[in-house]
Amino acid sequence: MYHKLFFSIFLLGLLVACEENPKSTNPLEVALASTDPNIKRVVDSLDQFEVQIKFTEIKRDQGRVLFEDYDFQVNDSNYFYPASTVKLPIAVLALEKLNQLDSLHRDTRFYIEGDSVETTFAADIIKIFAVSDNRANNRLFEFLGQDAINNALQHKGIDSVRISHRLSTDDAYVITTTPLVIYLNDSTTTMLEGTINTTVEPLKMNRIRKGIGFYEEDVLIHEPFDFALKNRYPINAQHGVMKRLIFPEAFKENERFYISKAQREFILEAMQKLPREAGYDAKEYYDSYVKFLMFGDSQEDIPDTIKIYNKVGYAYGTLTDCAYIHDEKNEVEFILTATVLVNSDGIFNDDTYDYDTIGIPFLAALGREIYTYELHKGGK
Repeated sequence: MYHKLFFSIFLLGLLVACEENPKSTNPLEVALASTDPNIKRVVDSLDQFEVQIKFTEIKRDQGRVLFEDYDFQVNDSNYFYPASTVKLPIAVLALEKLNQLDSLHRDTRFYIEGDSVETTFAADIIKIFAVSDNRANNRLFEFLGQDAINNALQHKGIDSVRISHRLSTDDAYVITTTPLVIYLNDSTTTMLEGTINTTVEPLKMNRIRKGIGFYEEDVLIHEPFDFALKNRYPINAQHGVMKRLIFPEAFKENERFYISKAQREFILEAMQKLPREAGYDAKEYYDSYVKFLMFGDSQEDIPDTIKIYNKVGYAYGTLTDCAYIHDEKNEVEFILTATVLVNSDGIFNDDTYDYDTIGIPFLAALGREIYTYELHKGGK
């Protein structure tokens, strides 16, 4: 009942907003010209917030899918920390690797050598998308290895990606991956050996050093924080991964992910599954817990008519969301990727960031503005 009321109010707001915004040939111009204070606050200080946005209109013509892309300040040479957004290609490539190994599938049980957590590839992928679980991601990272991830994406034409480390763990940069112990059946196991990967080289990019200081072991260092050894996953690459996953038929065979129809359906289901649908407590893990665009500033249920296939990232004051949003009832579908840095004090590793006051409200409002435009274009 409550989410239906919320959505009714939301749609009424969209109708009013649409009347206020003049028609434009560029949807991002319309969205960013909004008088919504959550958008205006960021637009008024673009350099401070390091905003990058990419939007794709989806057009269908006699069974063919066509893309019309719009960029705002997208520059793959300007660094931003991708955080958990890297989990999407890692999850897809884990499924791809399973196809290359005899006797293994997504429900195969395994554990990392030296770890007591027994899991399956499917369970870890669901955790990655439902609540952005770092440990689940790191287990798939051990399964793949840095070099294999980077080479696979490059061979598909997804450029400028450099996955160099695990997430939120003390052994983040160790170049040797840990072996996996695989259950062939209830009583028989085998070892999948680890790999030795390329030593990380510092990135040389614009804005690779940020802020005025950072904490290291509780000591404030008065100099910019250096991201040169960290993961790189720019906007165009994120968008490219999403396009290939949602619309594989729009790409050449060698540019696609080598996953089966059943595997693709599984990962799409995992991407749009809400935490409560994956068995998590709905009060702690509300619907928009890891879905920032459109609904990130509300803890109400997301309407059943809207499906959001996405992966967010948030760390070091940077918020990013890459999403395919589909409202089948109203024939609205689009891909939107956006990143924003919200660290007003310029200090990193102090856990004082403006996620809830600036970042998430901005991404939520941006998503609603784009939805508004798509809902009403062509007289919808």
